[in-house]
Amino acid sequence: MMKKFFKIAGLIMAVIILIAAGGILYLNQGLRAGKDMGIEGLRITNLSDGIYPGEYKAGRWTNKVMVAIEGGRIKSIRITDDVTFADPGLSDEVFRKVIYAQDTKADVVSGATVTSMAYLKSIENALNGK
Repeated sequence: MMKKFFKIAGLIMAVIILIAAGGILYLNQGLRAGKDMGIEGLRITNLSDGIYPGEYKAGRWTNKVMVAIEGGRIKSIRITDDVTFADPGLSDEVFRKVIYAQDTKADVVSGATVTSMAYLKSIENALNGK
């Protein structure tokens, strides 16, 4: 009876370890790419008014945005798909900075560098035609 208990307990521990390892792998997927990502900046003066879709793919930092250009300026940015489980206020703060600067070379949000960079890259990809 005691052998069966330890066998079951060992099996349960193995499953828990596998789930934890999988979670750690998922949470770190795309982390290095996000930290090393370069932000090129924008050249929006040549863009026609309209809505430009953009995305960035890197594990849990994958997101899609729609960037509205009006009068040669970024008017608004909206998330259309987001894998990140970030606070919605984070994207709002990043988008406000981009709209104010009219460039993706804006400061990232402290403590959320990779998430901020992923949003900046999707905006950049939208407006640089990538």
